[in-house]
Parts: sequence; structure tokens; C-alpha cells
Amino acid sequence: MATIVVRHDRPPIRRERLNLTAVAHQRLMLVLLILIAVSVILVVRLTWIGAAAGGKGGRDGALAGVPPRADIVDRNGVPLARMMDAYAISVRPHKLISDPAELARKLHEIFPDTPMAEFYAKLTGKGWAYLRHRALPEEVAAVNALGEIGIEFPREKERFYPQSTLAAHVLGFAPVKDGDTFSGGMGVEAAFNDRLVDPAQRGEPLVLALDARVQGALESELYSAMVDQKAKGATGIVLNANTGEVVAMASFPVFDPNKLGRDANARSNNVVQARYELGSTFKPLSIAAAMDAGVVTSMARTYDATAPIQVGKYKIKDDHPLGRWLNVPETLIHSSNIVTARIADEMGSGPMQTLYRALEFDRRPSIELKERFPTLWPRDWGRITNMTVSYGHGIAVTPMHLASAYAALVNGGIWRPATLLKLEADKVPEGRRVFSAATSARMRQLLRLIVMYGTGRTANAPGYRIGGKTGTAEKPSAGGYAHHANITTFASAFPMDNPQYVVLAMMDEPQGSSKYPGVRTAAYTSAPVVKQVVTRIGPMLGILPDQRRDVDISELMPLLSQDTGEE
Repeated sequence: MATIVVRHDRPPIRRERLNLTAVAHQRLMLVLLILIAVSVILVVRLTWIGAAAGGKGGRDGALAGVPPRADIVDRNGVPLARMMDAYAISVRPHKLISDPAELARKLHEIFPDTPMAEFYAKLTGKGWAYLRHRALPEEVAAVNALGEIGIEFPREKERFYPQSTLAAHVLGFAPVKDGDTFSGGMGVEAAFNDRLVDPAQRGEPLVLALDARVQGALESELYSAMVDQKAKGATGIVLNANTGEVVAMASFPVFDPNKLGRDANARSNNVVQARYELGSTFKPLSIAAAMDAGVVTSMARTYDATAPIQVGKYKIKDDHPLGRWLNVPETLIHSSNIVTARIADEMGSGPMQTLYRALEFDRRPSIELKERFPTLWPRDWGRITNMTVSYGHGIAVTPMHLASAYAALVNGGIWRPATLLKLEADKVPEGRRVFSAATSARMRQLLRLIVMYGTGRTANAPGYRIGGKTGTAEKPSAGGYAHHANITTFASAFPMDNPQYVVLAMMDEPQGSSKYPGVRTAAYTSAPVVKQVVTRIGPMLGILPDQRRDVDISELMPLLSQDTGEE
């Protein structure tokens, strides 16, 4: 009889394990499906919310890390203005538990620059008020230690200027808060306000043409000179002669944009907001106009400077008369009003007016700043006006006008507007020709002669080949001019064999320096400042002193006499 064998394909225990695995797999799949469904619902919901809000949520998310106002940096990336979370100190008068008078006294001890009466008025006021903006952490700690429950310490976005007063007049300030944005009060903050708050651009800093190193050197030298000379104020510019970029701009007195003082006059940027009769600094411009007009065709031609010129009731004279005939180089070296006026008279008013209008002396300076003053243009350009304007009297312009004019005078004859923005090579404006290239080349020689042998000798920095012109002018006053209140200016460029930068320094009512006590003319007040500035900034700008190079003045040297100029 045969034996029947029963075979089981899978043992019972194994089948049970397979069943449990299948159940677990099904449950896992169910959980995953639920998670996917929830995710889909969330995505759909968020998309619907974003659409319902007009895309606002998406934009806010994209801008979450973007400041409400763009940073401002110099040409090398040094921060000049930025946003930061700052402490403020405020008060709710109705919650105070301390005596307001005693509390005001203690707050004044912590903040001595704020009068006790001002604190008291806020502590006894009817509503919530700020006691302090931009409070330092240690100041907040000191106020908190007073234990006053009516005083609060809100955090808020503040505009911060990390370099303190550096380039204050260029940067301006942004104290006006509108929601989460700040509107510029002056300077770059006002001129480029739309760019600084534009959501599409505020994530990237606004890059200025300024070089913080050069700015610091200019401010340092101007301030030192102002204090030494007991001057009322000082002004300076460093301008790229070939692009119009403002590498440095300074005006004194100065203010701190982090903490605006009550003296609004300190906020005046005299580079663009003050207009002056700039005296003899106009003479090279007038001589250049005569060259291009065909009136001055030879450097050797001489002009009568033996006596003053009488035109009606007006007398034109030299401050340091030589009593002899002068050629063109000598006219500029000795800064002769008489000869400059004779050349202007021979030329007539047409070419002079044409040049001065081309240099924009008849309008506000061309630069992005909003706070720009118009010039004082002569109402009647008659014969005497044409003669006096040639040496800088009877017309008033800003220092910015003069710096741009000198850039054109030395760079080959092309005038370009000044700009506060750093320019790429392909963004430099083409400009317009105001002097012929030949005239510009000749003026480079003449300006260098003035520094080597004339009124600008105190600006001669060895190896930097500075060329320029002094100008001393009396300030206008009621019924005429104030004989003891001078504006002294030295307008220059360097290096004159290949001009790169215009440097201008101006002193307002200098009383004489410790080195030249009692002497208030430009040769001894403004010119030495330029020498100091150029010596410091030259290496910063890649221009090293080289005494083996200079502009070629050999053809003019035989025309010079042995006496020297002074102004």
C-alpha cells in the first residue's frame, strides 16, 4: 500500500509573518497618503492666501532679510550709512511713580547734552513721548536702574552712520520715519531717496564715488588749518578730473548725522550752498578764454602794468604792483589784475560770457544734491563788469563750480558734471568741449609755473607736480566789501604732466596761521592746506611722488623775470 505524503508550501508561522508584514505595509502607505494629502491641502491653502493678498505675502517673504533702506558705502565698500536695531527710551507720564523733577534731574545726569527742562516737559506731558533715540546699551542700563515703571525701552529701526561726522554733508541724514521707511533730510539720503527705499534695489548698497580714506585726510587737514588760522569755516573738494567723480567733499563747521544738533547752520554744505567771489582763481579761466578767442597768441607779448587802470569812477590795481610791463606767464605768476583786465577788455564780453555759461557759472552746480544754490550772475555785463569778472569780482559761484571748471581746464578741455556716484569706465559721460586741447595743454604749464615760482609756491609738494592758482577776495558787506574778512582759495590739480585730480581748499575769514601769523592771503592760508592734502592722499590714489617727472615748461622759462609773486 502506498504512503500518501501531504506537503505544505509554507509553514503556518511563516504565513502569519507575511500577513503581519502586509498589514504593516498597508498602514504605512495609508499614513504616507494622509501626509501627502495634508501637504497638498497646506500648499493649496498658502497659494490661495497669497493670491487673495495680491502676492503681498510672497513679496514680504522674499524681502524678509532686506533692510527697509539700502546701505550706503564708499567706492571701496566701507560702510557710511546702514540700518540697525537700536534702543529708544520713551515715557508714559501717567504711569510714573517718581517725582518728575527729580527724575528729570537724574536723566540729565545720564544725558547731559539734553536740558533738564526738556526732560521735565516730557515727563509731565499729556501723552507718550520719546526721551531718547539711538540710546547706547549702557545708557539704557543706567535708565533702567532708576526703577521707573513709566519708562519703556522700545527697539526700533534706526539709520546709523558708523563713521560719525565723516562726509556728513555729503551723506546728509534720514530722520523722517514713515512706517518702516526713512525719508532723506539732505545730502545723498535725500538725493537718492527713491533708490534707497526701492524694494527691488535696497538689498544692494548704494556705492558712492567717495573714498573714505581721502575724505578723512581732507577733513583732517581742513579742520587743523581752520583751528590754527582761527577761521570761521573751511571747505574742500577732491574731484576726479577725467570723470567728474567726487572723491571727497568737506565743509566746516560739521555736524553728526547720528545726533542732529540744534545748530542748523552747521548742516549747510558750503561746497554747493555758498556762493563766493573767488577772486584770482578766475584768471587762468579768463586767460584760457582769450587764447581760444585768438586774443592771446603769444606768451611773450607784454602788457602795461605800470599803473592802475581808471575806467570811469572805477580803478583797477594790483595788490602787489611791479610797476612794469608783464607777459602772460608773469601775469599769472604775479596775479596781475591790471593785465588780466586789459586782456579781457581787448577780448570783449562775448567770449567771456560764452565760456562762463559753458562752465555753468550762470546756474546751480551740476551734481545730484538737492541743496544747491544758484550763482550770482552780473545783471549788466558792461565794459567794467567784463574787466572785473575776469579776475573774479562781480560774479559769485560755488566751490563746486570752480572745481568742475578747473577739471576741464586741465583734462584736455572737456567739461563734465560732478557726480557722487562711483562710475564704471563705460558710464563716464562724454562731456562737452569748453577749451581747446592746445589751450588746456598750455594752461597745465602755466598752472605749474604758478606753484613753482609764483603765488602758489607754498603748495609745492615735491614729486607730486601740483599746479594751481591762489585767490584772495574780500567778502561783500553793506555798501561794499569787508576789508578784513577774506575768502581765500587755492584751486589746483595734480600731477600736472597727466592731471588726475582737482584739489580745492577754501578758508573763510582766516586770521593767519602759526607759521605765517597775521598773513591772511591764499598763498599762506589755503595753498599750504592743498600741499598737506596731496601729500597724504597721493599714495592712497595710486600716485606716488616722482621728482624725475614734470610737465615740460622749458619754453616758458626764458620769459620769467627774477622777482616772485605773492598774494
